[in-house]
Amino acid sequence: MRGARRALPRRKVKPLSETTCGLVALIGAPNAGKSTLLNALVGAKVSIVSRKVQTTRSLVRGIALKDQAQVIFVDTPGIFAPKRRLDRAMVTSAWGGASDSDVVALLVDAKRGIDDETAAILEKLADVKQTKVLILNKIDTIEAQMLLKLAADINEKVAFTETFMVSALKQHGLDKLLDRLAAMMPPGPWLYPEDQISDAPLRSLAAEITREKIFERLHDELPYQITVETDDWKDQRDGSARVEQTIFVTRDSHKKIVIGEGGQMLKSIGSAARKDIMEAAETKVHLFLFVKVRENWIDDPDRYREMGLQFPKE
Repeated sequence: MRGARRALPRRKVKPLSETTCGLVALIGAPNAGKSTLLNALVGAKVSIVSRKVQTTRSLVRGIALKDQAQVIFVDTPGIFAPKRRLDRAMVTSAWGGASDSDVVALLVDAKRGIDDETAAILEKLADVKQTKVLILNKIDTIEAQMLLKLAADINEKVAFTETFMVSALKQHGLDKLLDRLAAMMPPGPWLYPEDQISDAPLRSLAAEITREKIFERLHDELPYQITVETDDWKDQRDGSARVEQTIFVTRDSHKKIVIGEGGQMLKSIGSAARKDIMEAAETKVHLFLFVKVRENWIDDPDRYREMGLQFPKE
């Protein structure tokens, strides 16, 4: 996906023979702030953000540039104790993203500290061979002395190459983080054009944006199994795009919630989603939303392939 990127400080790019390029996997417990961090580092929205846990389902790649380095960030699903088939697919995807990367960055919510989920990740992370860095996020929510103790406690459990303290939401500490990660990238040609900010097709990001707007408005009313698919994207003669999407829910009662009284909830979701999709597509968008019940989609292999996940057989 190509699109507008907020201006990032950058010097003239060096010759191809001197460029570096690599992958940084962002892993962590649900709601650690991985998607917020990814968007801030890339300088544009490439991953949806929600306070609802387990929002990110598959690997989302965002591309940042720093001087001669191209840093490809991989936003992975939050790692937690899986209970259902979709849970297992998401956790498998997260660890798969880590194993394929040059650098594994563990993101920890500083306020939550070493909870059960983070402790389990640290135990497994000890066996990961790649370069590992620790990123303590939301540092504005904890006192400095407690923050330093948390950093020391985590580093006792796993040998991290470096520790960074940031606030992804307020964009504190991100310049230093990107500088150091760029310095860790191996020599090699860039894998993506300079103006590309993600490898996700625009229609996939559009579906994710609509799912984000649903969660923003119906966080407590709906289970996270809800999904959105972009059925059609047509470029019009006037340069605009006609986009049709289907919101799939697992129960008829959920369908009524999404539509809302007199269709007002669906209208609100569509209006907010259209605004962000237009920004990503850099053109006017006519968005049409439909809501359907798909009771057993969580057991349908085709839906997992649509999300870029491997279907667990058991």
